[in-house]
Amino acid sequence: MKEMIQRRLQPVIESKLFKGKAIILIGARQVGKSTLFNQITQGRKEAVLTLNCDEPEVKEMLANINTSELKMLIGNNRIIVIDEAQRVSEIGLTLKRITDNFTNVQLLVTGSSSFELQSNLNEPLTGRKYEYHLYPISTAELYDSQGLLPVKQMFESRLIYGSYPDIINHTDEAKELLMNIANSYLYKDLLAMNEIRRPILLEKLLIALALQVSSEVSYNEVAQTIGTDNKTVEKYIDLLEKCYVIFRLNAFNRNLRTELKKSKKIYFYDNGIRNAVIQNFAPLSLRQDTGALWENFFISERIKANHYNGNYAKSFFWRTTQQQEIDYIEEADGNFTAFEMKWNPNKRPITFPSPFLNNYPVKETVVITPENYLEWVM
Repeated sequence: MKEMIQRRLQPVIESKLFKGKAIILIGARQVGKSTLFNQITQGRKEAVLTLNCDEPEVKEMLANINTSELKMLIGNNRIIVIDEAQRVSEIGLTLKRITDNFTNVQLLVTGSSSFELQSNLNEPLTGRKYEYHLYPISTAELYDSQGLLPVKQMFESRLIYGSYPDIINHTDEAKELLMNIANSYLYKDLLAMNEIRRPILLEKLLIALALQVSSEVSYNEVAQTIGTDNKTVEKYIDLLEKCYVIFRLNAFNRNLRTELKKSKKIYFYDNGIRNAVIQNFAPLSLRQDTGALWENFFISERIKANHYNGNYAKSFFWRTTQQQEIDYIEEADGNFTAFEMKWNPNKRPITFPSPFLNNYPVKETVVITPENYLEWVM
């Protein structure tokens, strides 16, 4: 399946062109940021200059460039694409200079780690940027481009191999491509930073987190497992989150003494990356972790859908000291939606805990299964 999949962000970004602000597109490496900008700029009449900050000469030039040199660099180009901008120190100031001094130029900037890692982008570009997050291909994007049948046909494959564009387009090479992404790209920005002093520890941490998907994570237990201290575990998890490899769900607590307060769960933005980390691409029928894969898949797809649809919901899980729990809850406009993920809903009846239902304004409770999940991720 090699047909180009249109991303949900394309019309959104196109509507913001030449409004006097930089457009920042963040997301993990290999999720299709450069491809999306190529799709947007192709066919436009404006001249385009693309600068890739992974190239040492480009990186050095942009870190030390003055306004007159910028003028020479930009020339007659009206659209400037800067790829992997986080590689350049003080990139925020350079982007501000372009935005302020070249008002007829549209800046399109990609970054595969939060810019705070190397320079503070937010302060120089306050009020001067639109920022969007691009994820691996979403169920909605696959449906938009291919229709319902491929969504259903690729369902099991996406639980195992994930949804990176290269994987969706080359399913016959999925395992090899995923291992390449995991080994060559996943750690690239992290290992370029001084803060990661022990790459082997980072790999051990990722494996430990991959094996605990859908379970509560204790930093203390993880630290003991991989042979380090809590502080290092927390720092590395924070950096992995800033590079869009993983995300945390915190335990929701507000009214009840019995609610867990400091617990957290950790999920991967992509099932394929999770499985590549533990090098397990076995079919679902031979796996012991299908329930965890299903939960990781649904929550990550739900987060994509909320982001692309402009639903500003806060995400949590909920648990009490009496082991009552809800897999996933969303809070939006003061109301709650509670989700339970069940791969096989026929195993036992599902009831939502009354302490949560009685103490919070719950708009809806939903049991998510492979049969009904689509309406919640479109």
